[in-house]
Amino acid sequence: MPRRPGCAIALNGPRAVQRAGRAGHDVRPVRLGDTLALVDRRPVCHACGRPVEPCASDAWRHARGPGVRAFRRWLAPVDLREALRIPSYEAFVDRYPWTVHPTLGGHGVTTRADWMEALARLARYREALGVVGRWRSLRSGENPCLELVAILGAPSGTAVGDEVGAFESATSGDGRWPISRGVAQVLALPQRRRELAARFAWAIPTDGAVRAIVRHAPLLEGGAGTGYWAALVAGTGADVVAVDLDPPSGGGNAFHGGRRTPWFPVQRQTTVKAVRRCPDRTLVLVWPPHGDDAASYDALRAYRGERLIVVGEASGGATGSIRFHRELARNWTPGERVRLPTWPGLSDRLVVYDRNPERRPLVERDRCPGCRRFVPTGSLDRCARCIARLPPALGLLVDGSRVEYTADQLEALPVGLRVALERSPSRVR
Repeated sequence: MPRRPGCAIALNGPRAVQRAGRAGHDVRPVRLGDTLALVDRRPVCHACGRPVEPCASDAWRHARGPGVRAFRRWLAPVDLREALRIPSYEAFVDRYPWTVHPTLGGHGVTTRADWMEALARLARYREALGVVGRWRSLRSGENPCLELVAILGAPSGTAVGDEVGAFESATSGDGRWPISRGVAQVLALPQRRRELAARFAWAIPTDGAVRAIVRHAPLLEGGAGTGYWAALVAGTGADVVAVDLDPPSGGGNAFHGGRRTPWFPVQRQTTVKAVRRCPDRTLVLVWPPHGDDAASYDALRAYRGERLIVVGEASGGATGSIRFHRELARNWTPGERVRLPTWPGLSDRLVVYDRNPERRPLVERDRCPGCRRFVPTGSLDRCARCIARLPPALGLLVDGSRVEYTADQLEALPVGLRVALERSPSRVR
């Protein structure tokens, strides 16, 4: 097993960690490439596996207590309102040191020019978001979601008013934006995505995408959320009905937080019931929830139409269930495709499918990778019998899924990461 100076660690629990902590080793976090390795959402020491926290721009210490105060001080994501109140670049760096010190977990260095550019974008974004927040409906041709995203992601130097066209032409649908990493860090794009998705939709619509949908009216949008895509379609004069299991106007929609007035009337109904009630409408599914059979596969099996429109990630990704994508691949033929601008790291597109003349049953079934017995569809883990017969060297429960490590895989991990995983409360005993 690999050793580190001043540290002798055996994988036998807290005593080994205590010995390592007394050895006086240098404290620094485990890194995987240019990313901090997190265990239970905290960086860990490369030598002893204990949680660590930054105490200076280039120095770390073992975390003091179970809290995350150091995260709020050194690693906090950029807050929109706070960022716009910070008076100088130096003050910004002091508040968010990780943006200029990659050793703290950033993905690049935010220069003064990056900060100034990002600040100008954020000011325009907040102003536009405030204006749109007072709207209760959309007029024909309006698409504030795309306009707000374009303010954030248009190429540097784009003239005001030209952002949408420049952004659409510069993005390739693979999640790469034409802005520097330094600018992106200040914009806090994951936070911007969540707030715009909650207000509008999880996929970014374009005029081309709306036109592609309208050509197949009358329409039924299932899982319509705020009704934003339906509102854009209705703005062209097309006939569309929108349904959702839990419209956000009721305040309980997990994907669109808060009690929001929909952009278009959204009926409280499951997509399965809606397609049976409206058999002559073309079904539209925009970002069906990942792993949710009821919102994707069940709706598709209940649907009797000959054409289907799906907006989501290429090859499944974070949208729809495994059964849904297998059904599409086996019984539907993709036709027209429309590229969409996406948030970084995603690969959205709109695809129009035609039903195949004869339905072929789904014959693909999932097997346990250990014993090859059949397991529930979508299962990636070994079956319970295999786990009991041959327990893994280490098992963790991460976001509801079981993650297993073999002895060889553990041996290949950095020592500190290995010890932290063994001590994690998420470990399956």
